[in-house]
Amino acid sequence: MSRGFRRRQLTLAALALNAVRPMARGRSAIAGFVLGWPVSELAPHLLALSAVDTAAELTVRRRRSAPSMTGMVAAGAAAGLLGYSIAGARRVGTELDQALRDSIGDGYLDQIDLPGPLDLRLPRGSVARPFSFRQRDVEVLKDIPYTEGGRRAHLDVYRPKGRDLSRAPVLIQIHGGGWTIGNKEEQGLILMNRMAQQGWICVSANYRLAPKHRFPTQIIDVKRAIAWVHEHIAEYGGDPSYVVVTGGSAGGHLSALAALTPGLADFQPGFEDSDTSVSACVPFYGVYDLAGMTEDKPAIEMRDRFLGPRVFGKDPRTDLDAFIQASPLAHVNEHTPDFFVIHGRNDTLVSVNQARAFVKALKERSDASVTYAELPGAQHAFDVFSSIRSQHTIAAVQRWLQWHRATHQGTMAE
Repeated sequence: MSRGFRRRQLTLAALALNAVRPMARGRSAIAGFVLGWPVSELAPHLLALSAVDTAAELTVRRRRSAPSMTGMVAAGAAAGLLGYSIAGARRVGTELDQALRDSIGDGYLDQIDLPGPLDLRLPRGSVARPFSFRQRDVEVLKDIPYTEGGRRAHLDVYRPKGRDLSRAPVLIQIHGGGWTIGNKEEQGLILMNRMAQQGWICVSANYRLAPKHRFPTQIIDVKRAIAWVHEHIAEYGGDPSYVVVTGGSAGGHLSALAALTPGLADFQPGFEDSDTSVSACVPFYGVYDLAGMTEDKPAIEMRDRFLGPRVFGKDPRTDLDAFIQASPLAHVNEHTPDFFVIHGRNDTLVSVNQARAFVKALKERSDASVTYAELPGAQHAFDVFSSIRSQHTIAAVQRWLQWHRATHQGTMAE
């Protein structure tokens, strides 16, 4: 029994160490993400399991053999590292509130007059049930076609149940998955359910995937979904004049690229005159430099090892222009929508340097309102299920969205 305890606690200590200081070099970055992301967000659950295991080692199993000293030391180390991760996640709420105050003003809460909880406290039971997403007061209208095609041409509409909506603000969610995998039912669920509870209409869209469908197919499909929203969302109670787009990872890239390129003919073949504009964008851990323009080594490695062969089917040494055109960083100009950019400092799949370069360009080149939250301890995809960090982050995004909607209405009224 002691041998099994020792193995479990040594493994947990190693996983907890990777969550705090993830492997981030070369191919080990993928392992750093796979092993570190769930541990970072499920730290309270793992700490509780470790405590139960340690208590059993000191009581029930002790009658059979002496406790493993190596296992006890490993258990102590794991507890310390997991506790450190939990403490960092708890600080995220305060740090996000400060990021909002720094960017949109100390009095931003005074401008929010929409209903709903406007604090950063964790909803009751949200951490204890990390994979529980559905809300009883939210209805989902599934698999609505937004263009011709199969299931990849469908979207879902989330809206408050039993309420008569008229000109409700609209949030479009674009899923991630490296442009090659993913589904509209898998990501952004906490945010969409939360905003639907606050009276928003949320739309989650599929798009065709690489390598079967090479880029720019993905951004074309996303723009078709945005065009559908402008043309049809009023039928569901939404306001087509106020549309915000969000997404994580590849979805963060696609949402940012769509926000920066309304009406760009190359990304709207056959529907060049359709309205694909948005009022704001909230990308999570997005990819903003697909061409290596920043000369950041991880961005260049992603371009050469993955984007070129798997997503574009092109060699960046001979077709670099295609990668530049696909980079949100290349489309920042004087007039852009407002942005709330969110990225984890521990992200080993998409370097935080991408977000820093993108935010710097937005602040220097555009007249947009730009809010940036760089979350310490956060890995890639940290918001996929409910955790301390993801709930704090979603609460902050809710605040920002409600502030933006309120100020946008004020601007429109003037």
